[in-house]
Amino acid sequence: MAPSPLIYAVANQKGGVGKTTTSVNLAASLAAAEKRTLLVDCDPQGNASSGVGVRRPSIERSLYDVLIGRSTLRETVISTSVPRLDVVPATQDLVAAEIELVDAPDRATKLRDALRPHATGYEYVILDCPPSLGLLTLNALVAADRVLVPLQCEYYALEGLTYLMATIDRVKAAFNPDLGVEGIVLTMYDGRTSLTHQVADEVKGHFKVFDSIIPRNVKLSEAPSHGKPVLLYDASSKGAQGYLSLAREILEVNRPKGKVARPRP
Repeated sequence: MAPSPLIYAVANQKGGVGKTTTSVNLAASLAAAEKRTLLVDCDPQGNASSGVGVRRPSIERSLYDVLIGRSTLRETVISTSVPRLDVVPATQDLVAAEIELVDAPDRATKLRDALRPHATGYEYVILDCPPSLGLLTLNALVAADRVLVPLQCEYYALEGLTYLMATIDRVKAAFNPDLGVEGIVLTMYDGRTSLTHQVADEVKGHFKVFDSIIPRNVKLSEAPSHGKPVLLYDASSKGAQGYLSLAREILEVNRPKGKVARPRP
């Protein structure tokens, strides 16, 4: 029997901190390290789907169909232009899932129950969460093994982080006792400002923070408009190198005895 994949929820209820950018580019970097990876778009905006080249008109089945029981997860999987990277896409229909499932007794475990039996064969699953702490994010946290938190170094960052950690603690107590926070990823990092350094130091004083830092980088902003992870758009850019470095850290943490595959630009 194939081993179960390691499932990461990329979560932060604050918008604009780089969740989708991190989900797409971390998934692509893990695939570049020859790890079969599944990206699951849990956000009705569908930006993770379009970020790997899956446009809305081409989507026949989405995560919405999985959550309401119309399709299995395996029936919704779409291959991408990145070898070893597949995606379960999302559309705006996913908004309706929060309404339709609100009275379902198993509403918090829908994604877990759909994902676990059908994700065998993958080594990593990346769940891109919406910018809220609603039912879709709850489903992702219940399904995940670990949480990865993208964080922009700005004034309100710590306050939002406190709310997220409280939510994770509640999910652990009620649904998923093995859920752990893998770490904080500093995104849109601008080392020229004193505020950036102050917030980074404060976060490092309270939480585990990855050594890899994702800088402000125009190539990261341009890549989604081309339907590509930055690794395919400009592998030599600082943004691409930041996510390759993050993938190396994650692979090192989960490294079995022996050598670890290195992401290749």
